[in-house]
Amino acid sequence: MSAYTIHVSGISDATTEQHLTDFFTFCGKITSVEYDREKHTATIHFEKPSAAKTALMLNGGTLDGAHLTITSDQEHHDKDDGAAHHEGHIEQADKPRAGIAAEYLARGYTLSDQVLQRAIELDKQHGISNRFLSYIQSLDTTLGQKALGPEKTISGKVQETLASATQQAKAVDEQKGITKTASDYYARALSSPFGQKVKAFYTSTSKQVLDIHEEARRIAEAHKQSSSAPTAQSTGVGSAAPPIDPNVQSVSTTSAPSADPTAGSGKTTEAPTVI
Repeated sequence: MSAYTIHVSGISDATTEQHLTDFFTFCGKITSVEYDREKHTATIHFEKPSAAKTALMLNGGTLDGAHLTITSDQEHHDKDDGAAHHEGHIEQADKPRAGIAAEYLARGYTLSDQVLQRAIELDKQHGISNRFLSYIQSLDTTLGQKALGPEKTISGKVQETLASATQQAKAVDEQKGITKTASDYYARALSSPFGQKVKAFYTSTSKQVLDIHEEARRIAEAHKQSSSAPTAQSTGVGSAAPPIDPNVQSVSTTSAPSADPTAGSGKTTEAPTVI
């Protein structure tokens, strides 16, 4: 049994074990869930301590109209061994907390500014993992070399001049087919006219709540474009992110705004509110 556990209490009668799993999977890989519906409590075991630490960030939130208390018997520390990322793969628990918060918003969940600020502060205190930084830099450099030549980054190219950024990005993409072959959101985003801004969001700890909302809108738009393609598969942000199948995010609430510009499309029910 994993030692990286969190305890959740005050759970609503309407919340199912699948709802809990869907919700906390954004924090990182879950090894097991122990849910006592009669006591309205759950213990969730994560594979990594950083995932448990991210889950604690959501303490005080609401799920299905009930305020959640999220605690742990021990302090969880981020472990960054500095090892290089696996080619084409980055784990959810290695991502910046602000990036994870943006994913929540993009999928239709509602997070309060207090929770978003908490995510920003955690990134400032602990920094961005070396594994994730290596992943982003490798993508940027590899795409740049393939499309533009040696010692070029794709995010730098499309942002050389603001006025022609969109035209440059489109020309490079049409010529090299970057977007068609990109394996995840990060590769496509770095190749977009906002490549430099996206890279700065994920590699810098200096950001504001509005930056998270802005990135959430980019993710949501990318999902919308991906799902509208005839052969597209609905995947998460990066290869380890939770899927965006509308049947997965099935937690309901009456307080989530249906017109949220950062909400994902195609949901059959509304998403929970975390405040």
